[in-house]
Amino acid sequence: MKAGYRLFTSFCWVSALLPVAGVCGLIAFLLRQGWDVLGLKLFFGDTPPLDAIFGFAPVWDGIWPACFGTLAVIALAGLTAIPLGLFCGIHLSEFPRSRFTGLLDFCVNLLAGMPSILMGLFGFALILFLRHTLMPNASTGLLLSGFCMGLLILPYMVKATQSSLAGLPDDLRLMGAGLGFSKSQAIRHILLPSAGRGIMGGVVLSIGRAAEDTAVIMLTGVVANAGLPRGLFDNYEALPFFIYTMAAEYQSPEELQRGFGAALVLLALTTGLFLAAHGLHNAMEKRWKRG
Repeated sequence: MKAGYRLFTSFCWVSALLPVAGVCGLIAFLLRQGWDVLGLKLFFGDTPPLDAIFGFAPVWDGIWPACFGTLAVIALAGLTAIPLGLFCGIHLSEFPRSRFTGLLDFCVNLLAGMPSILMGLFGFALILFLRHTLMPNASTGLLLSGFCMGLLILPYMVKATQSSLAGLPDDLRLMGAGLGFSKSQAIRHILLPSAGRGIMGGVVLSIGRAAEDTAVIMLTGVVANAGLPRGLFDNYEALPFFIYTMAAEYQSPEELQRGFGAALVLLALTTGLFLAAHGLHNAMEKRWKRG
């Protein structure tokens, strides 16, 4: 028994250390390959930084437009997925089961298993449909990418909200009834703050998926050297696509090194977004506890 327990414990420790070792190894590899190119030139090329940031001058040899495009897609995807996922998860967890909730749950599970390339094809087919019906001038762009990316990450928010609320003890629901709260008031003031950590975990996963996915944006509006988008219907650049093109089409070691530098920037960007989401959750939790 003792030998079996030790073997089980050792296996658990090795399984826990493998992800840490993998992440550390990946970061070390990226730092080794891309550290030398990190700097203002990687972001802005030969363009003055302030002119590049405010769009007064184009950036041809830097990744600033790709950084801006990535942030814009994440923001639009979040505006699509977070509210819809939150309310959909509340409906699945807190309202009585019916044929509609069963169908809704099935559709969410089906959407969760959908490959990202199919979501990109859906966006492209949507544009073709609009061109032949309501909008002859419809074209791919930032808004379409954000919408399709939002649909792709929607199941993360739905399932995170649903599982977080379903895991709460029934005493919290009885507390709302005992205080005279309506169902909506109990959800807003008691259940959602209590499930905040799990819901914010879904937000973090959604942000990470939206930041790194390439297949969706390749078919819905991302292009090389598009510059800063002037509106929601313009084409744009994105860091995942920039990394992909550098890895597939580089013609010199310097270009490949720029790709590794962009990968480091993307990793730092997603880490910063994760930390911001964690900080937002902590602030909301402290505010709820004071209230």
